[in-house]
Amino acid sequence: MAAAQVIREARKRAGLTQAELAARVGTTQSVIARLERGSTAPSLERVRHLVEAAGFELRVGVAPRDDGDWAAVTRNLTLTPEQRWDNAVAAARFVIAGRAAARARSS
Repeated sequence: MAAAQVIREARKRAGLTQAELAARVGTTQSVIARLERGSTAPSLERVRHLVEAAGFELRVGVAPRDDGDWAAVTRNLTLTPEQRWDNAVAAARFVIAGRAAARARSS
């Protein structure tokens, strides 16, 4: 998740406006807006400070890399356009059937 998204999510979860978060950290609303737009690239320490000002803790860790999406893209590139179309149609039918089953269960 990008710094801008982390800052925005922490602020919104806390129910704060940009101006309120800005007041908590001693800056202006326009600075918070620029950070949330991604116009400026804050340091990790700055992001941590903003998240804490919103009442949350920023946890940073190392996790195994997930290349699952890239592997799927690579596999799809080996298919013909017709095969990709057939797969898309099958996926759409699967979703439609799942929704119908969920509606039937809730009735």
